[in-house]
Amino acid sequence: MVQRVDVTGAGGVRLAAWEFREAAAEADPRPGVLLLHGLMGRAFHWSGTARWLRENRRVVALDQRGHGQSDRPPGGPDVHTSFGREAFVADAEAAVEQLGLAPVTLIGHSMGALTAWQLAARRPDLVEALVICDMRASALGAASQQEWEDWFHRWPLPFPTQDAARRWFGEDDPRVERPDPGRGAFFAEVMHEAPDGWRPLFSRRQMLRARETWVHDAHWEELAQVRCPTLVVRGLDGELGRAEAQEMVRVLPAGQYAEIPDAGHYLHYDQPNAWRAALEPFLDGIKAEAP
Repeated sequence: MVQRVDVTGAGGVRLAAWEFREAAAEADPRPGVLLLHGLMGRAFHWSGTARWLRENRRVVALDQRGHGQSDRPPGGPDVHTSFGREAFVADAEAAVEQLGLAPVTLIGHSMGALTAWQLAARRPDLVEALVICDMRASALGAASQQEWEDWFHRWPLPFPTQDAARRWFGEDDPRVERPDPGRGAFFAEVMHEAPDGWRPLFSRRQMLRARETWVHDAHWEELAQVRCPTLVVRGLDGELGRAEAQEMVRVLPAGQYAEIPDAGHYLHYDQPNAWRAALEPFLDGIKAEAP
Protein backbone atom coordinates (compact mmCIF):
# COMPACT_ATOMS: atom_id res chain seq x y z
CA MET A 1 0.00 0.00 0.00
CA VAL A 2 1.01 3.63 -0.49
CA GLN A 3 0.07 6.24 2.08
CA ARG A 4 0.20 9.98 1.45
CA VAL A 5 1.61 12.18 4.20
CA ASP A 6 1.79 15.95 3.75
CA VAL A 7 4.97 17.79 4.71
CA THR A 8 5.40 21.52 5.21
CA GLY A 9 8.37 22.67 3.19
CA ALA A 10 10.31 25.91 2.98
CA GLY A 11 8.10 28.98 2.94
CA GLY A 12 5.09 26.91 3.99
CA VAL A 13 4.83 25.05 0.66
CA ARG A 14 2.73 21.90 1.01
CA LEU A 15 4.61 18.83 -0.16
CA ALA A 16 3.15 15.39 -0.87
CA ALA A 17 5.23 12.55 0.55
CA TRP A 18 4.33 8.95 -0.22
CA GLU A 19 5.17 6.12 2.16
CA PHE A 20 5.38 2.66 0.62
CA ARG A 21 4.27 0.08 3.19
CA GLU A 22 3.68 -3.65 3.24
CA ALA A 23 0.63 -3.01 5.45
CA ALA A 24 -0.88 -0.28 7.58
CA ALA A 25 1.04 0.32 10.78
CA GLU A 26 1.26 2.92 13.52
CA ALA A 27 5.03 3.30 13.21
CA ASP A 28 7.83 1.69 11.26
CA PRO A 29 11.09 1.43 13.25
CA ARG A 30 13.18 0.18 10.33
CA PRO A 31 15.95 2.28 8.70
CA GLY A 32 14.53 5.14 6.66
CA VAL A 33 15.00 5.85 2.96
CA LEU A 34 13.99 9.07 1.22
CA LEU A 35 13.68 8.92 -2.59
CA LEU A 36 14.15 12.17 -4.50
CA HIS A 37 13.14 12.31 -8.17
CA GLY A 38 14.77 14.48 -10.83
CA LEU A 39 13.60 17.62 -12.58
CA MET A 40 10.14 17.05 -14.13
CA GLY A 41 9.80 13.79 -12.22
CA ARG A 42 7.42 12.64 -9.50
CA ALA A 43 7.49 10.39 -6.45
CA PHE A 44 5.80 7.50 -8.25
CA HIS A 45 8.72 7.22 -10.64
CA TRP A 46 10.27 5.32 -7.74
CA SER A 47 7.49 2.73 -7.43
CA GLY A 48 9.56 -0.14 -8.83
CA THR A 49 12.51 0.70 -6.57
CA ALA A 50 10.27 1.16 -3.53
CA ARG A 51 8.73 -2.30 -3.96
CA TRP A 52 11.98 -4.06 -3.16
CA LEU A 53 13.39 -1.45 -0.79
CA ARG A 54 10.36 -1.72 1.51
CA GLU A 55 11.13 -5.37 2.22
CA ASN A 56 13.76 -4.23 4.74
CA ARG A 57 13.35 -0.48 5.11
CA ARG A 58 10.89 2.30 5.70
CA VAL A 59 10.54 3.94 2.28
CA VAL A 60 9.24 7.42 1.50
CA ALA A 61 9.26 9.19 -1.87
CA LEU A 62 8.77 12.95 -2.08
CA ASP A 63 7.00 14.98 -4.74
CA GLN A 64 9.34 17.95 -4.76
CA ARG A 65 7.97 21.50 -5.01
CA GLY A 66 6.32 22.21 -8.33
CA HIS A 67 6.14 18.48 -9.14
CA GLY A 68 3.58 15.71 -8.83
CA GLN A 69 0.91 16.52 -6.26
CA SER A 70 2.98 19.00 -4.28
CA ASP A 71 2.14 22.67 -4.47
CA ARG A 72 3.62 25.04 -7.00
CA PRO A 73 5.13 27.99 -5.14
CA PRO A 74 3.59 31.32 -6.11
CA GLY A 75 5.35 33.23 -8.85
CA GLY A 76 7.54 36.19 -8.10
CA PRO A 77 10.70 37.97 -9.12
CA ASP A 78 12.97 36.09 -6.69
CA VAL A 79 13.58 32.69 -8.25
CA HIS A 80 16.10 31.81 -5.54
CA THR A 81 13.32 31.95 -2.96
CA SER A 82 10.70 29.87 -4.74
CA PHE A 83 12.75 27.47 -6.91
CA GLY A 84 16.32 27.86 -5.73
CA ARG A 85 18.63 25.23 -4.33
CA GLU A 86 18.05 26.42 -0.78
CA ALA A 87 14.33 25.75 -1.08
CA PHE A 88 14.72 22.23 -2.49
CA VAL A 89 17.30 21.25 0.13
CA ALA A 90 15.22 22.73 2.94
CA ASP A 91 12.20 20.77 1.69
CA ALA A 92 14.12 17.48 1.83
CA GLU A 93 15.42 18.37 5.27
CA ALA A 94 11.86 19.07 6.42
CA ALA A 95 10.67 15.72 5.07
CA VAL A 96 13.39 13.83 6.94
CA GLU A 97 12.71 15.63 10.20
CA GLN A 98 8.91 15.78 10.08
CA LEU A 99 8.59 12.12 9.11
CA GLY A 100 11.21 10.90 11.58
CA LEU A 101 13.40 9.25 8.94
CA ALA A 102 16.83 10.08 10.36
CA PRO A 103 19.41 8.71 10.11
CA VAL A 104 18.21 8.40 6.53
CA THR A 105 19.57 6.92 3.32
CA LEU A 106 19.01 9.43 0.51
CA ILE A 107 18.58 8.08 -3.03
CA GLY A 108 18.38 10.78 -5.66
CA HIS A 109 18.11 10.84 -9.43
CA SER A 110 19.49 13.78 -11.43
CA MET A 111 18.36 17.01 -9.73
CA GLY A 112 17.18 14.92 -6.78
CA ALA A 113 20.72 13.59 -6.39
CA LEU A 114 22.08 17.13 -6.21
CA THR A 115 19.50 17.95 -3.55
CA ALA A 116 20.51 14.80 -1.68
CA TRP A 117 24.22 15.51 -1.59
CA GLN A 118 23.67 19.15 -0.67
CA LEU A 119 21.54 18.01 2.27
CA ALA A 120 24.13 15.38 3.26
CA ALA A 121 26.82 18.08 3.24
CA ARG A 122 24.70 20.49 5.26
CA ARG A 123 23.19 18.07 7.78
CA PRO A 124 25.48 15.05 8.25
CA ASP A 125 23.62 14.29 11.47
CA LEU A 126 20.52 13.40 9.44
CA VAL A 127 22.08 11.31 6.67
CA GLU A 128 23.46 7.80 7.03
CA ALA A 129 24.18 7.04 3.36
CA LEU A 130 23.70 8.50 -0.09
CA VAL A 131 23.09 7.22 -3.63
CA ILE A 132 23.77 9.62 -6.52
CA CYS A 133 22.07 8.51 -9.74
CA ASP A 134 23.36 10.09 -12.98
CA MET A 135 23.97 13.66 -11.81
CA ARG A 136 26.98 15.76 -12.77
CA ALA A 137 29.02 17.88 -10.37
CA SER A 138 30.38 20.12 -13.12
CA ALA A 139 28.72 23.31 -14.32
CA LEU A 140 26.59 22.78 -17.43
CA GLY A 141 26.53 26.41 -18.55
CA ALA A 142 24.33 28.85 -20.42
CA ALA A 143 24.32 26.87 -23.67
CA SER A 144 22.78 23.89 -21.90
CA GLN A 145 20.04 26.08 -20.44
CA GLN A 146 19.24 27.54 -23.86
CA GLU A 147 19.03 24.03 -25.35
CA TRP A 148 16.45 23.12 -22.73
CA GLU A 149 14.40 26.22 -23.41
CA ASP A 150 14.42 25.48 -27.14
CA TRP A 151 13.49 21.84 -26.44
CA PHE A 152 10.50 22.84 -24.32
CA HIS A 153 9.19 24.95 -27.19
CA ARG A 154 9.24 21.88 -29.47
CA TRP A 155 6.91 19.80 -27.32
CA PRO A 156 3.78 19.13 -29.43
CA LEU A 157 1.31 19.94 -26.65
CA PRO A 158 -1.31 18.88 -25.94
CA PHE A 159 -0.80 15.19 -26.69
CA PRO A 160 -4.02 13.48 -27.85
CA THR A 161 -3.38 10.48 -25.56
CA GLN A 162 -0.94 9.39 -22.89
CA ASP A 163 0.42 6.79 -25.32
CA ALA A 164 1.10 9.57 -27.83
CA ALA A 165 3.24 11.26 -25.19
CA ARG A 166 5.03 7.98 -24.52
CA ARG A 167 5.82 7.57 -28.23
CA TRP A 168 6.99 11.13 -28.71
CA PHE A 169 9.40 11.16 -25.77
CA GLY A 170 10.58 7.62 -26.44
CA GLU A 171 10.89 7.74 -30.24
CA ASP A 172 9.98 10.98 -32.03
CA ASP A 173 11.64 13.64 -29.87
CA PRO A 174 14.62 15.02 -31.87
CA ARG A 175 16.78 14.60 -28.76
CA VAL A 176 16.30 10.81 -28.94
CA GLU A 177 18.99 9.14 -31.06
CA ARG A 178 17.35 5.71 -30.97
CA PRO A 179 14.12 4.35 -29.44
CA ASP A 180 14.21 4.72 -25.67
CA PRO A 181 11.23 3.01 -23.98
CA GLY A 182 12.40 3.96 -20.50
CA ARG A 183 12.43 7.64 -21.38
CA GLY A 184 8.99 7.35 -22.96
CA ALA A 185 7.58 5.68 -19.85
CA PHE A 186 9.19 8.28 -17.58
CA PHE A 187 7.52 11.20 -19.37
CA ALA A 188 4.19 9.45 -19.92
CA GLU A 189 3.86 9.21 -16.13
CA VAL A 190 4.13 12.97 -15.65
CA MET A 191 1.30 13.69 -18.06
CA HIS A 192 -2.30 14.25 -16.92
CA GLU A 193 -5.51 14.56 -18.87
CA ALA A 194 -6.56 18.20 -19.31
CA PRO A 195 -9.73 19.40 -21.08
CA ASP A 196 -7.86 19.71 -24.40
CA GLY A 197 -5.59 16.66 -24.15
CA TRP A 198 -2.60 15.40 -22.15
CA ARG A 199 -0.28 17.95 -20.58
CA PRO A 200 2.56 17.84 -18.03
CA LEU A 201 1.83 18.02 -14.33
CA PHE A 202 4.47 20.72 -14.00
CA SER A 203 5.02 24.18 -15.43
CA ARG A 204 7.80 24.18 -18.01
CA ARG A 205 8.55 27.79 -17.12
CA GLN A 206 9.03 26.82 -13.47
CA MET A 207 11.24 23.89 -14.45
CA LEU A 208 13.50 26.25 -16.37
CA ARG A 209 13.61 28.58 -13.38
CA ALA A 210 14.58 25.72 -11.09
CA ARG A 211 17.28 24.51 -13.48
CA GLU A 212 18.61 28.04 -13.89
CA THR A 213 19.64 28.03 -10.23
CA TRP A 214 22.16 25.21 -10.59
CA VAL A 215 23.39 24.84 -14.20
CA HIS A 216 25.85 27.74 -14.03
CA ASP A 217 27.64 26.46 -10.93
CA ALA A 218 29.90 23.53 -10.19
CA HIS A 219 29.10 21.49 -7.07
CA TRP A 220 32.42 19.81 -6.28
CA GLU A 221 32.99 21.67 -3.02
CA GLU A 222 29.70 20.50 -1.54
CA LEU A 223 30.33 16.98 -2.81
CA ALA A 224 33.65 16.88 -0.95
CA GLN A 225 31.84 17.79 2.27
CA VAL A 226 29.71 14.62 2.16
CA ARG A 227 31.16 12.28 4.81
CA CYS A 228 28.73 9.39 4.71
CA PRO A 229 29.15 6.32 2.46
CA THR A 230 28.09 7.34 -1.04
CA LEU A 231 27.42 5.32 -4.19
CA VAL A 232 27.74 7.10 -7.55
CA VAL A 233 25.74 5.26 -10.22
CA ARG A 234 25.76 6.08 -13.91
CA GLY A 235 24.13 4.60 -16.99
CA LEU A 236 26.63 3.75 -19.70
CA ASP A 237 24.75 6.07 -22.09
CA GLY A 238 23.63 8.56 -19.47
CA GLU A 239 24.47 12.22 -18.94
CA LEU A 240 27.19 11.57 -16.36
CA GLY A 241 30.39 10.50 -18.11
CA ARG A 242 32.67 7.81 -16.72
CA ALA A 243 35.64 10.11 -16.11
CA GLU A 244 33.54 12.65 -14.21
CA ALA A 245 31.78 9.93 -12.22
CA GLN A 246 35.09 8.42 -11.18
CA GLU A 247 36.41 11.84 -10.21
CA MET A 248 33.30 12.33 -8.07
CA VAL A 249 34.09 9.04 -6.31
CA ARG A 250 37.67 10.21 -5.77
CA VAL A 251 36.50 13.51 -4.27
CA LEU A 252 34.03 11.83 -1.93
CA PRO A 253 35.63 10.75 1.36
CA ALA A 254 33.68 7.45 1.28
CA GLY A 255 32.71 7.10 -2.37
CA GLN A 256 31.92 3.98 -4.37
CA TYR A 257 31.17 3.55 -8.07
CA ALA A 258 28.68 1.52 -10.11
CA GLU A 259 27.95 1.51 -13.82
CA ILE A 260 24.91 0.03 -15.55
CA PRO A 261 25.28 -1.14 -19.16
CA ASP A 262 22.53 -0.58 -21.75
CA ALA A 263 21.09 2.27 -19.70
CA GLY A 264 20.76 5.99 -20.23
CA HIS A 265 19.83 8.85 -17.93
CA TYR A 266 16.62 7.11 -16.79
CA LEU A 267 18.55 4.02 -15.78
CA HIS A 268 16.14 2.88 -13.05
CA TYR A 269 13.55 2.65 -15.86
CA ASP A 270 15.89 1.26 -18.51
CA GLN A 271 17.42 -1.55 -16.45
CA PRO A 272 15.51 -2.00 -13.17
CA ASN A 273 17.11 -5.36 -12.37
CA ALA A 274 20.64 -4.07 -12.93
CA TRP A 275 19.77 -0.95 -10.92
CA ARG A 276 18.71 -3.14 -8.01
CA ALA A 277 21.81 -5.30 -8.35
CA ALA A 278 23.99 -2.19 -8.14
CA LEU A 279 22.26 -0.76 -5.07
CA GLU A 280 21.61 -3.80 -2.90
CA PRO A 281 25.24 -4.64 -2.01
CA PHE A 282 25.89 -1.03 -1.09
CA LEU A 283 22.74 -0.75 1.03
CA ASP A 284 23.36 -4.13 2.68
CA GLY A 285 26.86 -2.96 3.55
CA ILE A 286 25.47 0.13 5.24
CA LYS A 287 23.05 -1.99 7.23
CA ALA A 288 25.86 -4.33 8.29
CA GLU A 289 27.94 -1.38 9.53
CA ALA A 290 25.08 0.06 11.59
CA PRO A 291 25.58 -0.29 15.37
